Amino acid sequence: MYNDQELTIRPINENDMKRLWELIYKEEQPEWKKWDAPYYPHKAKPYENFIQTGREWIGDDSFWVIEVAGVVRGIITYYWEHKPSKWLEIGIVLHEAGSWGKGLGTRALKLWIEHLFESMPLVRVGFTTWSGNERMMRVGEKLGMQMEARIRKVRYYDGHYYDSIRMGILREEWEALHQ
Repeated sequence: MYNDQELTIRPINENDMKRLWELIYKEEQPEWKKWDAPYYPHKAKPYENFIQTGREWIGDDSFWVIEVAGVVRGIITYYWEHKPSKWLEIGIVLHEAGSWGKGLGTRALKLWIEHLFESMPLVRVGFTTWSGNERMMRVGEKLGMQMEARIRKVRYYDGHYYDSIRMGILREEWEALHQ
């Protein structure tokens, strides 16, 4: 568990399951999905279906919740792009529009990146987003990340093509920024 004032990131527990379902799967087309890879389909799920697989998240080191003032507001994750070379990518979703634009995502990702560099022998941490998500690209810049790749016009959404954006930071860059 890591804290920054009222913001906490921590592993998921059983008590989080109903709230996570409400945030992620209760609605067919939630507002957050317009920013989180909207070119991939999203389907609502009944709670009974969600809980069968969702329990795998409990205690999972790669999938934590973001709490603000004691209320779960989103998730923060990592996945291996290529584990043998320790190529790890991160992700974040703040599921409610009322949590956006307040710096919460930047603060949560700062805690997450710090945790990952402290707990794993990583050389780099990065994420992939799309050019339609300008807020996420700005978060990367605030964290000291560099744009490492722009794959042009490969994400089609709402009648337009967008670029896929990869951003990342090396351990030595992170350490230089946070000594």
